[in-house]
Amino acid sequence: QVQLVESGGGLVQAGGSLRLSCAASGRIRGFNVMGWYRQAPGKQRELVARISSVGTTNYADSVKGRFTISRDNAKNTVYLQMNTLKPEDTAVYYCHREASWGNPDYWGQGIQVTVSS
Repeated sequence: QVQLVESGGGLVQAGGSLRLSCAASGRIRGFNVMGWYRQAPGKQRELVARISSVGTTNYADSVKGRFTISRDNAKNTVYLQMNTLKPEDTAVYYCHREASWGNPDYWGQGIQVTVSS
C-alpha cells in the first residue's frame, strides 16, 4: 500500500555530512510517524530517529546533537541530516513508517552509509 524510497547515501570521511531522503508513495491516507533505523554488519537493527506528523522527535543517544530528522508533509518526504559522522555510523539505513508510535509497518529497501576514518 505504501512504498518508501531512500536516497542520499554514500561514502564520506569522518567528520563529514550526508543528508538522507525518504519519499513515500502509494495509498497514503495520513501523516504517520516516520523515521530511520540502521543496521551495521553483524549488529542488530537499531532506531536512529523518528518524527511525528507535527514534529515531535526522538533520537538515539549515539546521534543526539549530530543528526536531525525532519519532514515535509506536502511532499510525503522525511529527511535525516547527518553531521559530524563517525566510522561507527557506518550501516545500512532504513526508512520506516509507523502504524502507531514505535510500531513500524512499512520499510524502505535500505541505503548504505559508509564513513571512513
